[in-house]
Amino acid sequence: MKDELRAKTVSAADAAALVKSRDWVDYGGSFQVPVLFDRALAARKDELEGVRIRTCVSVRPAEVVECDPEGRHFLWFNWHFGAYDRSRNKDGRCNYIPMNFGESPSYYRRFLDPVDVACFRAAPMDADGWFNFGATNAHLKAMTEKAKVVIIETTRAMPTLDGEQNAIHLRDVHHVIDGGDEPLAELPSAPITDVDRRVAATIAEQIEDGACLQIGIGGMPNAVCATLKDAGLRDLGIHTEMFVDGMIDLIESGIANGARKQIDTGKAVFTFALGSKRQYDFLDRNPALRSYPVDYTNLPHQISRNDRVVAINNTTQIDLQGQAASESDGHRHLTGTGGQLQFVRGAYASNGGKSFVCLASTYERKGVRRSRIVSTLTPGNIVTTPRTDMMHVVTEYGSVNLKGKSVAERATALIGLAHPDFREDLAREARANGLIPRHFW
Repeated sequence: MKDELRAKTVSAADAAALVKSRDWVDYGGSFQVPVLFDRALAARKDELEGVRIRTCVSVRPAEVVECDPEGRHFLWFNWHFGAYDRSRNKDGRCNYIPMNFGESPSYYRRFLDPVDVACFRAAPMDADGWFNFGATNAHLKAMTEKAKVVIIETTRAMPTLDGEQNAIHLRDVHHVIDGGDEPLAELPSAPITDVDRRVAATIAEQIEDGACLQIGIGGMPNAVCATLKDAGLRDLGIHTEMFVDGMIDLIESGIANGARKQIDTGKAVFTFALGSKRQYDFLDRNPALRSYPVDYTNLPHQISRNDRVVAINNTTQIDLQGQAASESDGHRHLTGTGGQLQFVRGAYASNGGKSFVCLASTYERKGVRRSRIVSTLTPGNIVTTPRTDMMHVVTEYGSVNLKGKSVAERATALIGLAHPDFREDLAREARANGLIPRHFW
């Protein structure tokens, strides 16, 4: 095995030399994006044209983008934006690919052209010849199945996790780049505000013993984790898309022990993780955790196999009919659909399940305070969760379950969750637009 590994080990420059003009190249996502290979490919800029590169949630600048401001040599495509991708999208250098995250493995298997070169970071080979995908499983197995050439860039910083389809064997790898111990990028936890704590407290009151949690990214979800730690709940489970720092305390305290889960009993399940070094150390070889491909974690029929699923996600704007726009600001793309809609639907289909979409009632732009609850979505805004799927909506002013409510009842309830300074205008607009009839009680 070691002899075969030595034979397949190449320099980053030799690996990058395999890429041809107009190839499709896949980088995986987040901190699995290769570092040495990306640098070596950027060095070949003047030799190449129209190389198309796919990735997801960039956590550091991409050399292939930075070296090519006009995008003539390298085209950058992305399944879900991080801050870097947003900045490059504004410059016209990054293009979003719409998808429900849980469907991404089938995209590779059913719809996409073969991947010419796949290169991503993984843990060094173990004694049995396996390279562990580490903290991101997602669609990597499906991606490698469709790849003509698979290149692994190893890093000793990558945690190793138990799971399904979360490793690739040396026999299925064409080349290996020794990436040494290059550290993983970290994502600082968003600071928790008073608004976050009030929203978290409202949600925590509606969570029962034995609930199975999906928690998204941001200050509010982290506040929920902190609140649940002190809420006296027992036997919580975790079946989530993203593993976040706030989940560590829930597991270490024994609150989230997964004892009442119907599948993966006793295990916290996720498809990718991103956070602090503390998180990566916690993940490494932890028997309480399991990593699965995203079609296992995110497809609604899989989510609903557990009882009492509680899905908690953020949005940035919601209209008076209950449509949540969670991924754009008008025509400016911010993030992605991700798993929000799939977990909203999976939680609804779960026995005793609940979904919560939460938001601060206001935000500030250029010194002006604006309402996140609006009569009409900002032109160009993308609807992530339709009104027909919306269940609980939560702001710092309370919570409402929209299931079964008429348009007029929805509008009235959501006005009650808006900041008091905006309620009168929202009510006037709702009546002017016919959402609330003149004599509605």
